[in-house]
Amino acid sequence: MAVQVDGGARVTAFIDGLPDFTIGVEEEYLIVDPDTRDLVANPPRALLHECEAAVPADVGSVGPELLRSQIEVGTSVCGSIAEVRERLATLRRTLAHTLAAHELRIVSASTHPFALWSRQLPTDRERYKALTEDMQTLAQRMVIGGMHVHVGIPDPQDRIDVLNQITYFLPHLLALSTSSPFWQGRDTGLRSYRLTILHELPRTGLPERFESEGEYQRMIQSLLDAGLIDDPTKVWWDARPHARLPTLEMRITDACTSLDDAVCIAALYVCVVSLLARMRRANQRWRMYPLALLAENSWRAQRYGIDNGLVDFGQNRIKPLDVLMEELLDLIREDAERLDCVAEVEHVRTILSRGTSAHRQIAVYESQRRAGATEQEALDAVVDWLIEETTAGTG
Repeated sequence: MAVQVDGGARVTAFIDGLPDFTIGVEEEYLIVDPDTRDLVANPPRALLHECEAAVPADVGSVGPELLRSQIEVGTSVCGSIAEVRERLATLRRTLAHTLAAHELRIVSASTHPFALWSRQLPTDRERYKALTEDMQTLAQRMVIGGMHVHVGIPDPQDRIDVLNQITYFLPHLLALSTSSPFWQGRDTGLRSYRLTILHELPRTGLPERFESEGEYQRMIQSLLDAGLIDDPTKVWWDARPHARLPTLEMRITDACTSLDDAVCIAALYVCVVSLLARMRRANQRWRMYPLALLAENSWRAQRYGIDNGLVDFGQNRIKPLDVLMEELLDLIREDAERLDCVAEVEHVRTILSRGTSAHRQIAVYESQRRAGATEQEALDAVVDWLIEETTAGTG
């Protein structure tokens, strides 16, 4: 991943002294019955309120998702990756304990190995009712979860400038996070099947590019004026300036089953933001390539995960992901040291050597089948592994 830079980037207060960025992480979990291993289409009504009450406000928040078999958490604003780890661990541990009282479990994965989308029930909230009415079957099929990482960038123009450049790195983060190889009992052959579901919706995929914050706001206003959206949060790109928070939100990644993997990806993202800030201070920027080319890398990450490499467009050739990630680690070394997350970003080597959640799910399934298990028994074993791995290392 050779450094590609162009001169002339605007330098603003955003990079003066290279601030310690604020960070927040959202994770979407699936609610599972440990006996049937299936999703719980209609969990107890009191469950969400119990989870909300169990999570201290200084740790984070809990909320519903589109379907009742899903639940979302978000950390409070974190000043370091160490805080991200602590709060994500607390959120996972607290939800697991609360659900256990109802003999239920949480799973952090972007799809369930065999659950049927047609059996899931929508959450009884106006926003979700409106979304289902608008999107019809597309919304009903959204039995998927992701991980979103927010990095605080106070100035709106700075957020747009970083958005334009960070698109290059999104497929790399997706490849490391893949956790959705199965869909309705089938091995899809993809490491991230989730994106095939998500990208059926409008206003998804790699983000557009904008010359200025004003141009971005004019596009949003056009969508509002035409009645295509009723609020800016319904722009669901793989990365976006958040409509209500002063953050740049990364949305492309699958939900990480491993807590360590989730923390690693959050650390990589904030370090890349910091790298781009440093480059701006030197009047440089990451060279931008046509979105059609970057979409090829997004597809490769979706299809293969960490296998078979991504294109280094600086050299115009496919390179193994371990080579690309070593180059990226070199580029962000200064940022990781300053942000005190060297160990967290270097965990990427563990992901590359032992595989993502998708690889490990497939390995469990294939091992069970070789041992004589039926397809359903093998899929049940995958769910058991997901339940255990979701709370591993949470204390």
